[in-house]
This record gives sequence, C-alpha cells and structure tokens, in this order.
Amino acid sequence: MRRVGFVVFQGYQVMSFAVISVFEIANLQAGKETYDIRLLSEAGGAVRTSSGMSANTLPFDDAGLDTLIVGGATEVTPSAPGLIDFVRRAPARCRRVAATCTGAFVLAEAGLLDGRRATTHWGYAQALQAQFPKAKIESDRIFVVDGPIWTSAGMTAGIDLALAMVEQDLGADISRAVAKKLVVYHRRAGGQSQYSMLLDMDAKSDRIQKALSYARQNLHAPLPVEQLAAAANLSLRQFSRAFHAETGQSPAKAVENLRVEAARLMMEEGRHPIDVVARETGFADRDRMRRAFLRAFGQPPQVIRRNARSDMAA
Repeated sequence: MRRVGFVVFQGYQVMSFAVISVFEIANLQAGKETYDIRLLSEAGGAVRTSSGMSANTLPFDDAGLDTLIVGGATEVTPSAPGLIDFVRRAPARCRRVAATCTGAFVLAEAGLLDGRRATTHWGYAQALQAQFPKAKIESDRIFVVDGPIWTSAGMTAGIDLALAMVEQDLGADISRAVAKKLVVYHRRAGGQSQYSMLLDMDAKSDRIQKALSYARQNLHAPLPVEQLAAAANLSLRQFSRAFHAETGQSPAKAVENLRVEAARLMMEEGRHPIDVVARETGFADRDRMRRAFLRAFGQPPQVIRRNARSDMAA
C-alpha cells in the first residue's frame, strides 16, 4: 500500500481536494486499497479552508509516506516555519514530493525547487520566478516532473498530475479508467499549455458566438471576414464593429488565434506531421504556421511538440 499525505494549512483552496478523488477512484478501479490517503497539518485537528469549510487532519508525520502533496491557496503568504521544515525533510523520506497550483511556493521556500524545473498557476509564475530565482519556472505547463519533485498548474491541473502518478504506479489502463470515472480527459500531457487563447474570446451575443463556432468548424477553409459576417447574419460593417466590441480582436486576428490553438493541440498530441497540421488548421504551409506560433507563444511548433513529448516521457 502507498501512503499519500496531503498537506492542509489555513486558507487551503478547497478545489485542491479534487486530487484526492483520483487516488480514491484508483483504489476502486484496482479492486483494493492501493493508496492510503491522509490529510496532514502541523498541529492536526480542524483546519479552515479558503471557502470556510473545515478539514479534519492528523499532525505532521512522514513515517511510511510514499508521496507528499502540498496544495495551493487563493492567496500566497509566507508559510509557517513548521510547514517549511516538514516539507524540506520530505525528499529524504518520500518517493515523490508534489505541489499543486501555488503550493509550489511552499516547495520553493523549503529549497526543493532550487535548480529544478517547476510550474505553477500562470498568474503566479512570474512572481514565483522572481522570488526564487534558483528555480526554473516553466509558466506554460500543465505539470512538470523533475526527478522526485512534481508540480502542477492551477487547481484542476492537479488532477492531471495525480493521474500521471497513478499511471506511473498502476499503469495506463487503471489511470484511463480513473479518468473515465471522473469524466475528465485522459490525460493532458504535462507539456500542454495551461493557458488557452480561446478564453480571451468571450463573445456576448448569439450572432458573434455563431460566427466563432462556424470558424472553429471550418478552420481548414480560408474564412474571409465576409463569410463570417454571413454566418452571423450581419452586414460586413455591423459584424466587424460588433465582433471587435465583444472580443477585443479583429475577425482576422481571432481566426488566426483559433488556428493556432487547434494547431497547438495537434502538435502536442504528436500524431500528425507538421505539414498536415498546417493544412488541417488552415495555415496552408508550415512557414505561415511557424510565424503565427512565434507571435502567439514565442516558440516554433517543433519546440512545443518536443516539450510535450519530453514531459510525457518523464
């Protein structure tokens, strides 16, 4: 049996508890109690989360721990000395030490990220790098594995990290069955981008949403603005004005972003040659796609594919 300890502290973000479900369902899928799950805090007892809920915990005890996971909080504050000391000692006693979201700050305070690759929520990555310059923060990763140290992006990315742990321990079939049970994707590779440009296109009206949906379904086609306006049942002038007002982008820029997003996902999956990806996502040729990737991500498509493969291999 593998004992998994979850570190809980005041202000702990309740979404982090989703990670526990992965190990719980893994026990069910394996047909035996493979994981012994324990909530830990410095003093034990009830610990209040950021939502006001309280979690009952055991005092810090690393005896027999296989994996230690530190969750994140909605606000980053200096950690208690006892927490830092407990986490600092963990690598000598645990096979894996992990953090989800802003829990990476706790690992960094304990010195565990010095000289290592790591990630955290994209909104905190710059602050983490500035505060702990010895760490190598990769701000655009779902999760990163560097030796025994595992870190993930925002709260739901902890599920991807936990699924990767289950796959390492019990194999891909069990991990896939857990993901299916939880109704989540199995599983986003660590090298995938945690930030989606599609989130920036939050159209308010049905007509602009209809145009965006039409564009997503026809990325292989040229998609001139006249065609999008027709899909929205608006005149060209009305459409261009309404589109920019609702999305903050021109239709041409939005289409490029949709193409880049679709191409990035295909590159991370790694099943298609670059020329095929470029053709299927409407870039026509790999050079045009490369320039779009550099504008959007600062990296060419080959680097994004290589990063995804590297993290999957790890």
